[in-house]
Amino acid sequence: MSLKATNENLPPTVIRQLAKELKNLDDSPPEGIKVIVNDDDFATIFADIEGPAGTPYENGIFRMKLILSRDFPQSPPKGFFTTKIFHPNIATSGEICVNTLKKDWNPSLGLRHVLLVVRCLLIEPFPESALNEQAGKLLLENYEEYARHARLYTSIHALRPKNKSKSGAISESMTALNKGQPHTVLAPISTSTGTKAFGPNSQDRNAAPSAVSGGAPAAPRKDGPLAVKVPVDKKKMDARKKSLKRL
Repeated sequence: MSLKATNENLPPTVIRQLAKELKNLDDSPPEGIKVIVNDDDFATIFADIEGPAGTPYENGIFRMKLILSRDFPQSPPKGFFTTKIFHPNIATSGEICVNTLKKDWNPSLGLRHVLLVVRCLLIEPFPESALNEQAGKLLLENYEEYARHARLYTSIHALRPKNKSKSGAISESMTALNKGQPHTVLAPISTSTGTKAFGPNSQDRNAAPSAVSGGAPAAPRKDGPLAVKVPVDKKKMDARKKSLKRL
């Protein structure tokens, strides 16, 4: 019997039940377990399992898959770890050995229950029914050596990726670019007499200030265009007077 099936090979009632259960797992995931839903293939279900705290698998992320056969749920799914792990009940091929997926299987058991049982294996292994004989023997005879092997596998194959912030690097780069660069100081715009400066808050520099309530209006400035015209008109008048005297 082929282990792999597709949605077309599963009965419609099973597909509906799986869709409902997968949605529930997606909306309310079990602690430390994230199910990866593939709408095109409910027969192969992936999940990422966080290594439980206080175990040699802590800080690791382990991917596993459940493969449903055509007569599921009458027969149990097959469980595999795709991430390498050193564990008595997980073979070097990734196959999972747990009674829930074998003699203790019940068609009424759901996927949530299966995933929780698999995660519990990482907390409490059963060396008496070991698929990995080396791991089972070390666990029984020398726990520290077993834990060292398990931590080594975790650090190599399953270590949780760290989020690296680039803000520090960007800040350092900007500091390096600005180092040694002269600071540019924006000088105010210099305006000569009779010149107007414009801006968001600028005013006509030559305009007479408005009268203050209760006071006399300010006298016009003498250095404006009118002050230039007065001496010119006086010279013309003197020239005309001289011409009249000659007549």
